[in-house]
Amino acid sequence: MTEASDTRTADSAAHEGPRGGLQRLMRYIPLVAPVLLWAVPCWVLLHTGQRWPLPVTLIGTTLFVLGLIGMPLAMARGHGRRQQDRAAIVGDTLLGSIWILFTWSVLLGVLLRLALTVAGVGDGQDRARIVTWAVLGVTAVLLAWGYAEARRVPRVRRLDVELPRLGAGLDGTRVALITDTHYGPLDRARWSARVCETVNSLEADLVCHTGDIADGTAERRRAQAAPLGTVQATRARVYVTGNHEYYSEAQGWVDLMDELGWEPLRNRHLLLERGGDSLVVAGVDDVTAESSGLAGHRAHLAGALDGADPDLPVLLLAHQPKFIHRAAAHGIDLQLSGHTHGGQIWPFHYLVRLDQPAVAGLSHHGTRTLLYTSRGTGFWGPPFRVFAPSEITLLVLRSPQRSTSS
Repeated sequence: MTEASDTRTADSAAHEGPRGGLQRLMRYIPLVAPVLLWAVPCWVLLHTGQRWPLPVTLIGTTLFVLGLIGMPLAMARGHGRRQQDRAAIVGDTLLGSIWILFTWSVLLGVLLRLALTVAGVGDGQDRARIVTWAVLGVTAVLLAWGYAEARRVPRVRRLDVELPRLGAGLDGTRVALITDTHYGPLDRARWSARVCETVNSLEADLVCHTGDIADGTAERRRAQAAPLGTVQATRARVYVTGNHEYYSEAQGWVDLMDELGWEPLRNRHLLLERGGDSLVVAGVDDVTAESSGLAGHRAHLAGALDGADPDLPVLLLAHQPKFIHRAAAHGIDLQLSGHTHGGQIWPFHYLVRLDQPAVAGLSHHGTRTLLYTSRGTGFWGPPFRVFAPSEITLLVLRSPQRSTSS
């Protein structure tokens, strides 16, 4: 593994497109969303013909009001300047719980009620109460299952990826990808160690972390991140920043990863050489880096490729899938990304899709560029994953020039 020069010149061609009307509307969602999240389930479960006894209606409505007030306050104390972990846990758990309750209040509140009406089951009160109990039952099951899914060690997802320009000497190169570990308020040091043990069992040539290591500073989350120092690779361990690093002293995370033996690819590249063939392994800072105000931090693809042979295949690490538009314009062969969490809690992936060109899996862009988007190794905020399982990814790079017996 040999290192190319680090270039810090500005990439004048890299600019974000203008925001559409829908994206501008998204700015107001944080103001409206909490009210809708709490008001809709309250209405569906308590005030649509159930005729609950008055104490039940009053107590239930009061709980929803307290949730509407308490959730934003807890999240502000947990994720704001005070960074109070207990408050963050409470706020995040409430957010995940009410999102699931809201989703199924809407779905079952419409579909189940319609089905019961068509089937002629009971009167209006009976149908309303059946809907209420169904929503509460489904929500309880999904919360329990989603919590277990979020806290378990991710399953390994294996896939072969053929790169037309990859030399036969590099055929079979094993690339392990972890991303979005999001070490945070819930102490996951033991989980982190088990994730690293799983990665080591893959015997990868190259191990990549595509950002969002944690929520909080490197000093604060050091114990959870420390097991990353035990990760083994036959060639290199490489890392790029994610957007969450820029909420929490990004340079501190770059320094810690360097200390743990990872190579921070900050608009730089390395060469992976085997069997007489070479692969450019490049990385860029997250697209939010420049707006962070940190000197030298920006997503600079031209700098990352500076000095690289243009005839060699390129594997690019970029935290957000939407960087693929720049990657395709530069003829990158394969981009590895995270960021989306696969939506994390269904059906949030529909909102993610408004901002990103891909949510999970392998996709084609331009004439030759492939993008692999990981659903992430950890979770952000709400400790739940519903229909969006976490993953550790093993990509085996394939050359079209390999022998048929290989």
